[in-house]
Amino acid sequence: MHALVVYESLFGNTHAVADAVADGIRQADPDAEVTVVPAAAGAGDQVRTADLVVVGGPTHMWRTTSPRSRRMGLDGAARNTKRPGPAPPVEPGAPGPGVREWLASLPGATDGAMAAAFDTRLRSRVSGGAARSIARRLRRHGYVVVAPPTGFVVAGGEGPLAPGEIERARSWAASLVPFTAH
Repeated sequence: MHALVVYESLFGNTHAVADAVADGIRQADPDAEVTVVPAAAGAGDQVRTADLVVVGGPTHMWRTTSPRSRRMGLDGAARNTKRPGPAPPVEPGAPGPGVREWLASLPGATDGAMAAAFDTRLRSRVSGGAARSIARRLRRHGYVVVAPPTGFVVAGGEGPLAPGEIERARSWAASLVPFTAH
């Protein structure tokens, strides 16, 4: 099996979840070829050859990020003077393009192509989530979404991830593997 994990991350939390997703797929299928790619880098032909495409991004303003919300998030983190110490490190490519732009340029899926969606979000029910929107866009491109969109919790706007979320991401990803058996 070939799996492609595409993510967008500003402060490293969604990147960490994407890496845990890749680990979970490898644990469930040791022969799996898993590639993890930031959305800003694109995925080219890798998306066409993948048996499973897993896409994730942070939640901003109740949904997937936009160029404006990314800029606001990065600017806000730089200006946050209430946090002790320096501003959190910014992921390479964080200013964009992100998952929303990547999905807009995604080619149509081949018959039976499978996908899953995740996001990182605050624990509050009113904070929204990006995963449902990501899953909806994957379906529009012809992908069969094989699991409910899933959110992984961050402790604050810039993180860190809540305790246990890396392990939960690995377990969630491992649960996706049986759907890819041919």
